[in-house]
Amino acid sequence: MQTPWTKPVVVAVGEPPVEATVTTTQGASWALIEDWPVEEGPALTRALAMCAGVLERKNKPDEARKAFVEAAREAGVLVSA
Repeated sequence: MQTPWTKPVVVAVGEPPVEATVTTTQGASWALIEDWPVEEGPALTRALAMCAGVLERKNKPDEARKAFVEAAREAGVLVSA
């Protein structure tokens, strides 16, 4: 889960929102669980499942990155991908 993604994702999370650069699946999992501004949504559910799948070696880190970007769009926190 610590394998760096090909390209970082920048999101604005927290109160007040602070930009955070996410570079690994582990970082994405942490952000989704601890800092995410919404508690449910289809893209959030998919991103969490994809991140767990990387740990189980069922998914690739770039698949988790793509799902994380979609969850960030859904939550309105995506700064750059």
